[in-house]
Amino acid sequence: MSNTDIAHEIEQLREELNLHNYRYYVLNSPVISDYEYDQMMDRLIKLESEHPEFFDPDSPTQRVGSDINVEFKQVKHKYPMLSLGNTYNEGEITDFYKRIAKALNEPFEIVCELKYDGASISLTYENGRLVRGVTRGDGTRGDDVTANIKTIKSIPLRIKGDYPAEFEIRGEVYIPRDKFEEMNRERIEIGEEPFSNPRNTAAGSLKLQNSRQVAQRPLDCFLYYVLGEDLPSHKHVENLEKARSWGFKIPKEYKVCNSLDEIFGFIHHWDTARHDLPYDIDGIVLKVNDLNQQKRLGFTAKNPRWAISYKFKAEQGYTKLLSVSFQVGRTGAVTPVANLEPVQLAGTIVKRASLHNADFIQSLDLHLGDMVYVEKGGEIIPKIVEVDVEARKPDSEPVRFITHCPECGTELVRPEGEAAHYCPNSATCPPQVKGRIEHFISRKAMNIDGLGAETIDLLYNVNLIKDISDLYSLHPMQLTPLERLGDKSARNIIRSIEESKNVPFPRVLFALGIRYVGETVAKKLAMAFKSIDRLMSASKEELMEVDEIGERIAESVIDYFADEKNREIIEKLKKAGLKFELSEEEMQTASDALAGKSIVISGTFAKHSRDEIKKLIEMHGGKNVSSISSKTDYLVAGDKIGPAKLAKAEKLGIPIISEDDLLNLIEQ
Repeated sequence: MSNTDIAHEIEQLREELNLHNYRYYVLNSPVISDYEYDQMMDRLIKLESEHPEFFDPDSPTQRVGSDINVEFKQVKHKYPMLSLGNTYNEGEITDFYKRIAKALNEPFEIVCELKYDGASISLTYENGRLVRGVTRGDGTRGDDVTANIKTIKSIPLRIKGDYPAEFEIRGEVYIPRDKFEEMNRERIEIGEEPFSNPRNTAAGSLKLQNSRQVAQRPLDCFLYYVLGEDLPSHKHVENLEKARSWGFKIPKEYKVCNSLDEIFGFIHHWDTARHDLPYDIDGIVLKVNDLNQQKRLGFTAKNPRWAISYKFKAEQGYTKLLSVSFQVGRTGAVTPVANLEPVQLAGTIVKRASLHNADFIQSLDLHLGDMVYVEKGGEIIPKIVEVDVEARKPDSEPVRFITHCPECGTELVRPEGEAAHYCPNSATCPPQVKGRIEHFISRKAMNIDGLGAETIDLLYNVNLIKDISDLYSLHPMQLTPLERLGDKSARNIIRSIEESKNVPFPRVLFALGIRYVGETVAKKLAMAFKSIDRLMSASKEELMEVDEIGERIAESVIDYFADEKNREIIEKLKKAGLKFELSEEEMQTASDALAGKSIVISGTFAKHSRDEIKKLIEMHGGKNVSSISSKTDYLVAGDKIGPAKLAKAEKLGIPIISEDDLLNLIEQ
């Protein structure tokens, strides 16, 4: 292909991917499958890697973030980003309305909007391009988090339409409830502590110094206020609708009100309806609609006079702890669950609450029969926040963590330095076996349709499957007679199982469910060792040479493959035809300039991010390793290089080269 053809294909892919991002993340109406999207993205990544002369900072590929650690700069807000005055009292809403009426002495409208429970952000666009994203900070200055903001796919990097040459648009970065729950499930599965609530997680994500980590968080963003010198309208709502046409994700849940009755109707509706939303809100924001009237009303030292927020009261339930049960997950982690007398809370009947682990129970000094206060953490997970000790009966028994697995009777273990207890019987403990099968068939793993948790449970109970390899021995005739299944469902399941044999090696490795081996780690291991056989024979030291593979992950991989039962399952899966090595295309390199070379990179670089340098090394036959040893061929040194690595390289006589030196090696 000529350079002109390549440039044309790159530009066409960028346009299509941007359009699909908009349809998926803003309009919520995708028109292609995830697989088709991933194929297009992979093609664009490949073309951009091979042709860096066509680099564009606004390319959809840049939304994956960079692994360059950035210390945030403080930026002064062009327009003060003041917080709103809060009230929990409807009488104060009436006072606010009357103050506005008296100050203006003319007709006015109040816009009622949902108050999103996330992290405030201000975005600046110049000539249609996102140039800066800044946190609220102290209202006068905030942190420049542009690199992190660019990873949020609902925020356009470029906009279209008749937009002003320069303007700001403000909004809230948040995490949808289902994505937050999924993220926490994955953390629990690999032995990590779950995040406390979506709001804190969203705010904390924006302050991560590594934007590649931010890109892995399911952040989203609503925009709700446009500022600038040359806006389309002097009405707030009309500017929002115009911004929607430019490509911004503008909420539809607002109302232009002309009376207190309309305002209170909106508040009362959403005090109940908020529980049906897929994201958290904690109140209602009221704004004067006319921007000229806003200017006339002005500001106090801390707050705008033309806006106020009404915050919903936090709901808390008071109920009785009836008992504590213990659940076993696919990794063997045992989670205690409080069984409560039913109590109405945040629009639902709550009967259960998580107790996390033995330490949490001990910190509450929890006794059976205790009267407890329950809240929904971040409006999602019910949790016990306090015990009414004064209501405790003298003969009540303290809650004690169990010593043996409630499912298979095996004695539990608690690894040193961990909060969770585990059932070590991974081979035959029913919830562990079924949990691994559910993980294996999930969308990000083998993506086998038609097999939900209920169907897996059914197949397990009738002895058709006892491990993941048994899926590939199923026949439609075995499935058709089963309850809730028929001939069509059976054929669809078998077809999907057969199609899963085309899933590439990195996802197959992830699907095995090795503890601590998530999606990203599985890909790194697959790329480093190329095949399951090489991975199974790798030593702890060889595993730890792979970028971002520490001692805990290395030991977990070794323990998994040391189990003869796991090796037998892998052999069965091989015979079934699953892919356990990289394809020729996946292993294809641009050249062999660095063939056989083990290379460590350290510091930050001027021309490429650390991840881009690692890709270059792999594309040209080299191997990325994380720690320096006598087998290391080069240390690529950037700014702020780790002094320990530098000292060790000098001691061992390892050649220390710059980013330019590495590029020259590749060119030669």
